Amino acid sequence: MKKRDASVLDRLLDPVVRILTPEVAQRLAALRFDREAQSRINELARKCNKGKLTDAEKSEYESYVHTIDVIAILQAKARALLKQSAAT
Repeated sequence: MKKRDASVLDRLLDPVVRILTPEVAQRLAALRFDREAQSRINELARKCNKGKLTDAEKSEYESYVHTIDVIAILQAKARALLKQSAAT
């Protein structure tokens, strides 16, 4: 993800994080992909590293990567919210 895209996304997700309860923030921070999804991501990553993705696989992999970026930003914000809540 480009730095500018990440900062726009970061800014747009701020209001979402502000409405999280501590319980939801904890669940979001602990969120992991199911085994099937993780297996598919790993398979596509291996093929990508070898330069062997089909056009359809490349599109699928890019969707996973962009989605993971959004989730990672939300998780980081959830962890920061939890840390801030613990400090007060």
